[in-house]
Amino acid sequence: MSHLFCPAVRMLIAVSAISICTGASLAETLQVIDGDTIRMGEVTFRLHGIDAPEAGQTCNDASGGSWRCGDEATRHLEGLIGSQMPVCQPHGIDDYERVLAVCVVAGVEINRRMVLDGYAWAFRRYSDDYGPDEDVAAASGIHIWQAATQSPWDYRAAKWEVAVQEAPDGCPIKGNISENGHIYHAPWSPWYSKTKVSVDRGERWFCSEGEALDAGWRAPIWGH
Repeated sequence: MSHLFCPAVRMLIAVSAISICTGASLAETLQVIDGDTIRMGEVTFRLHGIDAPEAGQTCNDASGGSWRCGDEATRHLEGLIGSQMPVCQPHGIDDYERVLAVCVVAGVEINRRMVLDGYAWAFRRYSDDYGPDEDVAAASGIHIWQAATQSPWDYRAAKWEVAVQEAPDGCPIKGNISENGHIYHAPWSPWYSKTKVSVDRGERWFCSEGEALDAGWRAPIWGH
């Protein structure tokens, strides 16, 4: 999918470069997908070294209840970005053609801030860049650290395991067509159980997110 990257974006990476490519304003090109992913123009950036709760995920709180940590993580990232211009330094491309990046807004590294503020885990499986920041957040007991709770990678794995047993041919990702376009829902999507696949309408099942992306479907956007 390298055709999505115009020359200015390849060298990157300020949002101004993307705006030059798209001819659009920041407000038109910047979207917060969830707590660890943003989209600027035609480029999706996955924040390097962190893993935020999934959009539909809840976390345990100190009182024995739960809170919508996925939604709150998305809102927190939106607040960190505000109306500022993110500048992102690439650290490679992931399996879903997203640019892995460290992004800075008004001098604040938002990857690190999400971890320090207790809205994301350090993704130590791939990088320990934010391990010390996670240790600080965990010691303070804030937000995701106020009580023992499920990590996003375990949450995704659990949802996937159940959905695979129920999906046709073990392919659990639902490709939906609506007025918003071709959107796929993975088992951890909050809309997963509400989404029906109508093959007669051209909708379909996918075995992986990569397969859905290659077929022209996109992930849902949970932020603004």
